[in-house]
Amino acid sequence: MAAPVWSVDPRTGKQREQVAVEATAEEVDAAVRAAHAARPALADRTVRAAFLRTAADLLDEAGEHIIEAADAETALGPGRLTGELARTTFQLRSFADTVDEGAFLDILIDHADPEAKPVPRPDLRRYKVPLGVVAVYSASNFPLAFSVPGGDTASALAAGCPVVVKAHPDHPATSEICASVLRRAAARHGLPEGVVGLVHGFESGVELVKHPLVTAAGFTGSVRGGRALFDAAAARPTPIPFHGELGSLNPVVVTEAAAGERAEQIGTGLAGSVTLGVGQFCVKPGLVLAPAGEAGDRLVKSLTAAVSDATEGVLLDSRMREAFVAGVRARAALPGVESPVTPGESGENAVAAGFLTVTASALAHGEGHELLLEECFGPVTVVARYEDEAEVSAVLGRLPGNLTATVHLGEDEAAESGGSAARLLGEVTPLAGRVLVNGWPTGVAVAPAQHHGGPYPATTSTSTSVGGTAIERWLRPVVFQSTPAALLPPELRDENPLALPRRVDGRREV
Repeated sequence: MAAPVWSVDPRTGKQREQVAVEATAEEVDAAVRAAHAARPALADRTVRAAFLRTAADLLDEAGEHIIEAADAETALGPGRLTGELARTTFQLRSFADTVDEGAFLDILIDHADPEAKPVPRPDLRRYKVPLGVVAVYSASNFPLAFSVPGGDTASALAAGCPVVVKAHPDHPATSEICASVLRRAAARHGLPEGVVGLVHGFESGVELVKHPLVTAAGFTGSVRGGRALFDAAAARPTPIPFHGELGSLNPVVVTEAAAGERAEQIGTGLAGSVTLGVGQFCVKPGLVLAPAGEAGDRLVKSLTAAVSDATEGVLLDSRMREAFVAGVRARAALPGVESPVTPGESGENAVAAGFLTVTASALAHGEGHELLLEECFGPVTVVARYEDEAEVSAVLGRLPGNLTATVHLGEDEAAESGGSAARLLGEVTPLAGRVLVNGWPTGVAVAPAQHHGGPYPATTSTSTSVGGTAIERWLRPVVFQSTPAALLPPELRDENPLALPRRVDGRREV
């Protein structure tokens, strides 16, 4: 008998209601096959764009109900969730605009040239086509924007790929509501329900990535879980792309000049970034390199005051709370580590924010401090005090890949085109997908130029999961060579009947 799926209130730890049952292998197979059968229905770009906009409209209409359910399951609060829903619907509408524009098809046409050197060139016409069924693994910390109606789903549907979503156990009721809304939107445009499938249960996630009709996967979660699925995707008889976001430390470097000019401002800003959403953002700064000496002392004093004033909060579930408490306890017990504000459990289900300090020398040269270079999910960061630039470089040289890297510069440093600031940017750029100057990484703007990804273990690919180019994950290029005009797809015909942007014989056409 299939196990029940319960919605749980993280504020009390009590079960709210049974939402569903865990999907069997047969039910996963049925969902994938329904999605596979729905592929032709998504072929029309006009229908796809209209579907995405209707989905956004219906999510907005159901907003009060969705936010109420999501808050009951995640304790993220109506304010945060209202903003997340707005982000989610904005993503859907943005991808609808991307579909309408058509540039994502990347159309290239090179007419035949018998005089081409070094050899004659045949007629070549290239564009991109959807991969097929996409498996989407929902995130715990974003029940909307990175879950059933989130960016992976929106970008896959925009590409013309049906999705089967594996719901996260932290918000199963919210997942069911959102899936229902998306299916209603599909029905309004004559699309089958199979364009958006939903399954629950750990085993269903494993079955999903192994299914022979699944052509790609998008994941947001832990390093352990993501790596297991990534390995399964690679071990299939036919390996598939696995675009996973796994973990990130998001280092911050504060120069001596920056600390000297605005130590208090930086300390307060850091506290806000670390405690935002009870520290449950994937881009939370988890390691800060701050100078030793008076300016660094002022920064730490400001951080102490701001973090001490932060209210306690509830993490997404009891497992995460236990992992957070154990994680900070293990880190605080390391040699030379101090806790100016001790993070950890507070009350029956809540946690308190805090931070740890250590010398940069211990991180750069000491053995046994590797744990401080790993993400600890929750409201905590590590401040490493450095004596000189050499120690900064030594610590940066030990870091794995990250989603973000941030530098805080002094006014003169930020104005010069070379020197130490340029060298510092050169050191952090290989570590991250997004480099920030004089800002904080929490808050990922949905924009065409955005990149939300980074070197492993931040992500398992070079793609972004946020922004218009996220659609590229679910497409592959196809070239038609010397194909009769009557047999060409409309997108590749000389007369350009769909009025798509393209490049013809090296010249861009609109």
